[in-house]
Amino acid sequence: MRIATWNVNSLTARLPHVLDWLAANPVQVLALQELKMADEKFPHDALAAAGYSAAVYGQKTYNGVALLLRQPLAAEDVTRGISGFADDNARLIAATVPAPGGPLRLVNGYFVNGQEPGCDKFDYKMRWLTALHGWLQAELARHLRLALVGDFNIVFEDRDSHDPVGLAGAILHTPEERAHFRSLLNLGLQDAFRLFEQPPQSFSWWDYRQLSFQKNRGLRIDHILISTALVPQARACAIDRAPRKWQRPSDHAPVVLTLE
Repeated sequence: MRIATWNVNSLTARLPHVLDWLAANPVQVLALQELKMADEKFPHDALAAAGYSAAVYGQKTYNGVALLLRQPLAAEDVTRGISGFADDNARLIAATVPAPGGPLRLVNGYFVNGQEPGCDKFDYKMRWLTALHGWLQAELARHLRLALVGDFNIVFEDRDSHDPVGLAGAILHTPEERAHFRSLLNLGLQDAFRLFEQPPQSFSWWDYRQLSFQKNRGLRIDHILISTALVPQARACAIDRAPRKWQRPSDHAPVVLTLE
C-alpha cells in the first residue's frame, strides 16, 4: 500500500498534474493540501474517472484539504477540522481507510504558515498546533494505527533546510515551531522519511523565485508521521521531485510512504 501527500497549490491549476501523476503512480491514498477551491467546485467526476473517491474540506481562494482513495469512503468516518477549536480555515480532514493489517486512521493537515515570529498569524499557528496536539492525542487513543500527513510548514531539523544558519530563527525554523513538532513525535509518532537512509539535501518545497529548484535551495516541510504500530510495516518513504519539473508546477513535491 502506498500513501502520498502533496500540497498542490491550487487544484484548479494543478488538476492535470494530479491526474497525470496518479496515472503514473496509482497510490491507494493521496492527501492533498491547499486546494484553493470551495467544496462545490471540487472535480469529483474527473477523479472518479481516474478511479478515486474523495472526501473534501474546501475553502474558496485559500486553504482546503482532501483525501483521495481508491475505495469509497464512509461518510461517518470523516472528520473535518480540529474538534473544539474554533477556526474559519479549512485545514484538517481525517478518515479511516482500509490498509494492510487493519483500518488506518489518516489525518491530513495543511498547517498554518505563521508569516513571521511575533505577529498575529504566528500566534494563531501556536494555538492551532496546541489544539492539534490535544486532538491528536485523543485520536491516537482510539486509533493505534494512525498516520499524520501534510504540509506542516515546519523545518524540523537543520538538515531539512538549504540554509539552516542563515534561516535560524526565521519562520518555519523557529524553536517554538520545532518544539511543537517534537511534541507530536512524543505522542508516539515517527517521521517515516527518516526511518530510511536518504540523500543529503532532500527537500519537498522550493520557492518559485531565483531558480530555487534548479539550485536545490529548498526545505523539507511536507511530512508523514506514523504511529509505532505502523513502523514495522513501513518499507520506503521518498520525495518525488519529478512533478516539480513540469510546466507551471506546484512549489511542493509529493511524498510517498510504502507500507507492506
